[in-house]
Amino acid sequence: MFSVPPRAAIHAADFRATCAAALAASEPPRKVSKQLFMIAPKICEVDALLRVGPAFVPRVYEVHPELAFWRLNGERALTKPKKVKGVCYEPDLALRRDLLMAAGFPQSVANAALPGGAGADDLLDALACAAIARRVHAGTARPFPDPPGRNGFGLPVAIWA
Repeated sequence: MFSVPPRAAIHAADFRATCAAALAASEPPRKVSKQLFMIAPKICEVDALLRVGPAFVPRVYEVHPELAFWRLNGERALTKPKKVKGVCYEPDLALRRDLLMAAGFPQSVANAALPGGAGADDLLDALACAAIARRVHAGTARPFPDPPGRNGFGLPVAIWA
């Protein structure tokens, strides 16, 4: 998991400006990862939508694959690395597939062919988020923190699992 920096960093124009804004506004001072920078435009889109369309607020939930897998694993951290030297680690992928199948996904889905540009871990991460969406729908997901915090616009701030 990675932390999301202050709003000024998310709305910065480029990676360098994003890192500078994050360093200036975070305590302790932190830069951002390239991974976060790449999804920042989508965070901004959802943020803007929720601020102008309050009817969407009760329908939007933030999830994170690692927290989802923790939940699917009986609230225990996975002990194998997801990647080793930037390459997916097959023993961990196998465990993740098993957890997804135990959560009701067919083996054919957990082992589906990957779309262009996607890695095996990307598919499994998306399925883990879908598993939490099922929990949200069933009323069994819970927020972290509980109760959710609120940002400066009054929007809930939590990751669900």
